[in-house]
Order: sequence, then structure tokens, then C-alpha cells
Amino acid sequence: MLRIEHFTKTYRSKVAVDDLTLHIAPGEICGFIGHNGAGKTTTLKACCGILQFDKGAITVNGHSILTDPIACKRDLAYIPDNPDLYEFLTGIQYLNFVADIYEVSKTDRNQRIAHYGNLLGMTEDLTLKISECSHGMKQKIALIAALIHKPRLILMDEPFVGLDPIASHQLKNVMAQHCAEGGAILFSTHVLEVAEKLCHKIAIIKGGKLVASGTMEDVRGQASLEQVFLDLEDTL
Repeated sequence: MLRIEHFTKTYRSKVAVDDLTLHIAPGEICGFIGHNGAGKTTTLKACCGILQFDKGAITVNGHSILTDPIACKRDLAYIPDNPDLYEFLTGIQYLNFVADIYEVSKTDRNQRIAHYGNLLGMTEDLTLKISECSHGMKQKIALIAALIHKPRLILMDEPFVGLDPIASHQLKNVMAQHCAEGGAILFSTHVLEVAEKLCHKIAIIKGGKLVASGTMEDVRGQASLEQVFLDLEDTL
């Protein structure tokens, strides 16, 4: 579903991500782990076409983000760590706006908004202006907007930051359901306990280089994910 091959991105003379290769198959949730500034957000933004890059190739469901970005964007959704929504709109107006962009039919959008609104406890709150919503409510609106066109791939940057325990549980259920239906997810996180319980695959990045990747069992071995991460930070 997502193939990143020898991806390299530099900012002036600084190499932000160096020769990164990572593959995510349908049905997989991959946790992307690393300290602040390691290259996680840069990689996610390049995967969805926000950032150009210097070397390598990125394909989404077989389409190149460089040569066929529209096809890629039809198949993916991106949720940044701080969703930037149109705050003068109500939640439902914003969701209809996004559905219009993706040419989602009235029937399909109404069904999906009702389903995810109910699942996330947001049905009544969607009538509020986004400017009146809490950070957690805005994240839920962004999540519904991301799911409204049934993307094959979801990219998320620190999706659990600012969510209360109930909202975090709801998000984990949505992520698991998405992958059970054949979708794929790549998400960055500092919450290692969540990654350990939720992910099929783990990728650890340090200083722009991928230092460990594979199935949860391969990366973790007999230790905890937290211990593996701390050991890599100390030794590499």
C-alpha cells in the first residue's frame, strides 16, 4: 500500500531524512517512532505530497507521489499533529466541504458521517462552529474528514496527543477497523505503550536514518518496545 524507497530529504545543507526505505502492506498498522526532529513529520509530509524531496521514490497503492499525485491523494488521508481546520464553519459544513472535494455522493457521505460521528460521540457537536470546539473535538472532526472518502492509506502525525482516554480508545478502534477492512496506516507516536499494543510493524528513526524496522516481534524480541527504543538511542 505504501512503498518508500531510498527517500532522502535535505533542507539547505542539513539532511533531514537519509536513504529511508519502508514498505507497508494492506492490513498493517505501522508505528513510526523517534525523538523530536528525527525525521518523522518530514517523511509523512513527503508521502502525501506536501514536501518535495531530493532522492528516492514513494508510491501509494502503486501510484507515484511525484508523477501521479492526484491518484495518490485519492487513495490516502493525512492527519497532522495539529489539524488546521476552517474554524468559521460548523463541523458538518466542513465535512461536507471535504466530501465535495473528493466527490463523495450524498448517500455515502451521510452514512459515513453518521457512522463515525456516532462512533466518536460527535454527532451533536458537529452542529457547533469549529472555533467553539476543543482540541480533542477538532481532532475527531479531522479524523472523520480523513475517513469520508474511504482512503486506502492513512498517515497520522501524533494522533493521540491531546485525546482523553475515551477518545484514544475510540481512535484505536477506528484504526483497527480500517486495517481489518484492508487499509493500511502509518502513524508517528511518542506513546510507546499504544504502539506496542496496536501495531503490526514498527519503524524507528534517529537523526534521519531508519535504525530498526520490521514486525513488532522482530524489533522487540524479548524486551519491551520502550527498552529497545532507549537502547537504540543510547548506542547509535
